[in-house]
Amino acid sequence: MSKKKHFDLDEPLRHPDHHRPVSRRDFLGQGFRAGLATLMGGSVFSLFANPQAAQAALSSDLEALRQQCGVSATGAGKIPFICFDLAGGANIAGSNVLVGQRGGQMDFLSTAGYGKQGLPGDMVPSITDAAGNSFTNTDLGLAFHSDSGMLRGILDKVAAGTAAAVNGAVIPARSENDTGNNPHNPMYGINRAGADGSLLGLIGSSTSESGGNSMAPAAMINPEVRPTKVDRASDVTGLVDVGDLVGLLSQEDTVAVMESMYRISDAKLGRVNTRVSADAVIKDLVRCGYMKSADLADRFGDPGALNPELDPDIVGPAGIFTSAELSGDREFQKTAAAMKLVINGYAGAGTITMGGYDYHTGDRATGEIRDLRAGRCIGACLEYAARLGKPVMIYVFSDGSVFSNGMLDDSIEGRGKGVWTGDNQQTAASFFLVYNPAGRPQLLGGNAADQALHQQLGYMRASGDVETASSPAANNVNLLVETVVLNYMALHGEQGNFANLFPNHGLGNASLMDSMTAFAPIV
Repeated sequence: MSKKKHFDLDEPLRHPDHHRPVSRRDFLGQGFRAGLATLMGGSVFSLFANPQAAQAALSSDLEALRQQCGVSATGAGKIPFICFDLAGGANIAGSNVLVGQRGGQMDFLSTAGYGKQGLPGDMVPSITDAAGNSFTNTDLGLAFHSDSGMLRGILDKVAAGTAAAVNGAVIPARSENDTGNNPHNPMYGINRAGADGSLLGLIGSSTSESGGNSMAPAAMINPEVRPTKVDRASDVTGLVDVGDLVGLLSQEDTVAVMESMYRISDAKLGRVNTRVSADAVIKDLVRCGYMKSADLADRFGDPGALNPELDPDIVGPAGIFTSAELSGDREFQKTAAAMKLVINGYAGAGTITMGGYDYHTGDRATGEIRDLRAGRCIGACLEYAARLGKPVMIYVFSDGSVFSNGMLDDSIEGRGKGVWTGDNQQTAASFFLVYNPAGRPQLLGGNAADQALHQQLGYMRASGDVETASSPAANNVNLLVETVVLNYMALHGEQGNFANLFPNHGLGNASLMDSMTAFAPIV
């Protein structure tokens, strides 16, 4: 019998039990489509391009106006937030992040339960190998299977000190297989909680309303902050590099011109009555328009300040990615663009959609190599935040999940694990990681047993299936999003304001919301 060939990293997945891909989501989930990029800047950006000089400086008398107009170099100052949307139904529970029963991650499932999640009996986390080594790994605080593809990818990109300052939580929760109709994406909620950038509110690597593969909860959508599509370096530099003024003048002269235009306009506005009841508002809008233009020329006259490909922390001899990695892998390019904007505060939050995670192809190797790449992208974001000395929250989710029938893939890439046989929404879970420059985020709870219940928000049955009554999020994707937003707010110590921002939420009373919160505040 011929040996099954696994699919290459970017090879499309063809399933005889699936219809031919017809929608954008179908193409993403089965890996037929990578990201394409188009981007339009706002009208104020058309004043800047092709800078010729180093950082300029606004006149001191305009610094107060910068604050009055809400112009900030760091956005709203909230914790940067990046989510990974693994399109197609990736495995998360068991073979990547451990999910246990009522007692938490280490309240182990049955051998058959782990078998359904792709782990053979000699690799389940409840045993040790011949050398006495456990199949659990807590290098990131959150417990992973020691041979998790995602974990191997993360640890490939983070320094030991970075890993020691990371912690996380897992949320066992069902979601429908192979569909973008799951309202999984939390970015609008994160924005409502205060996340904003100095250039953009939200970004995403897809052109959808959510910026990703999965939808956003309808009640959270705010058309005014629809994500801008960003998935490569040219998208990032194009945000402020679409005009000619700085190309004609030096950067210092451009700033001076914009300041002069402001002063002339301000003097004229003092002698004008617009005959509109909101006269003062109109004048403030004009003044702030010039102010923002001068500020942008001041900070971004040099597009190299935004270009991830010119950032030595991202690419190069000491960078997170090698030049070959970044030039040869579109997913790395997406990640570099998003983390450059979000972690620097230029955007408040971002979605990175990775296609091809509908990997129940009758082998294990295909899924392993894709999980490894997802891990490297997650690790890159964590490490970049560490190099900048900034916190970050990373959220990972997928539309549905997969199961194994117990057959093994003994190929090198299959690693002796169970082949992915088909879709199974019952084995689904999501997780988030938090990096804190001041040290590992602390779980809530007074003792280890209590903390275990805050690290795993809900639980699974021994059979490896989500217990749908274990948490509000377990059987309702809308409430899964609310849980993620609640935890983001809790990192700022602002969870008490959750009910005010989301008055119709479904997370229950204060006691239940506390049980669905993982960490003490870090800022």
